[in-house]
Amino acid sequence: MKTKIHVPPIKIQGIKTKLIPWIAENVELHEDTRWIEPFLGSGVVGFNIAKKNALFADSNPHTISFYQKIKSGEINSSLVKQFLYREGEILSKKGQEHYNFVRERFNNEQNPIDFLFLNRSCFNGMIRFNRNLKFNVPYGHKPERFAQAYITKIVNQIKYLEHAFSLNNWEFKCQSFEDTLNEVKEDDFIYCDPPYIGRHVDYYDSWDETNELKLHELLINSRAKFMLSTWDNNEYRENEYLKSVWNDCFKLNKEHFYHIGAKETNRKPMIEALITNYKKSTKPEVEEMPEKNYVQMDLFSMIEKISTQHGT
Repeated sequence: MKTKIHVPPIKIQGIKTKLIPWIAENVELHEDTRWIEPFLGSGVVGFNIAKKNALFADSNPHTISFYQKIKSGEINSSLVKQFLYREGEILSKKGQEHYNFVRERFNNEQNPIDFLFLNRSCFNGMIRFNRNLKFNVPYGHKPERFAQAYITKIVNQIKYLEHAFSLNNWEFKCQSFEDTLNEVKEDDFIYCDPPYIGRHVDYYDSWDETNELKLHELLINSRAKFMLSTWDNNEYRENEYLKSVWNDCFKLNKEHFYHIGAKETNRKPMIEALITNYKKSTKPEVEEMPEKNYVQMDLFSMIEKISTQHGT
């Protein structure tokens, strides 16, 4: 039976939802291992894999603030339900005018619940900020975005987090990856999903070669086990840093599709890479034979057995 993957209420491009089973089977965690995640993003990986103790960090203050307020109870599923019904009704009548109003309100007041609204009604669920750290993603042009079923889905996602946060010792900090990795102890497990170098930049998680080299240095020197998600190659080019920076580590690969935009033609394959400083012991894969073949083999075995008994 497959374990249910819990999708968080915050959406980001490049979310790892479909890669979680692969990541989970290759991490090395015990019940008392503290999970360290310096690049929280949406939180989908850690919220599904981390054990009782975890430190979740990110340089984006808005995602961290949103989850901190769920943990403290300042934001809860009931409040979100009322808010999205109210704001969604106005959006259905005023469309872009109301979206722009909420975006301006958020940029002035930085209310985390406005951030949720924008994240779910902006173009393609993007999170992007300009040089002045103002949210600048345009309207997604879906005035009926917050239909009852959609609101229920988001509310249930928050209910799961309310439950998970109450059961676990999960800490949230808005800080740099350097500060987070300086808190690591040898028996922690580090999972890193930094911006993919050469592929994505915004003003909360801009990333270049200096950052990549610093991350490598800190992870190696931490003496803790770590795993890093990155890209290996696509149909156009390869990630040269796997050979020049991460060549002292182990690598696992898997093909993954990122769907950018509404058209199926935009669904492009990319080879993902997991970089670790340990070699995971794995069992050999056994291809499962379809059920009908098992039945057919049993039938042949019975015929052969009857034939042998009768000397034919």
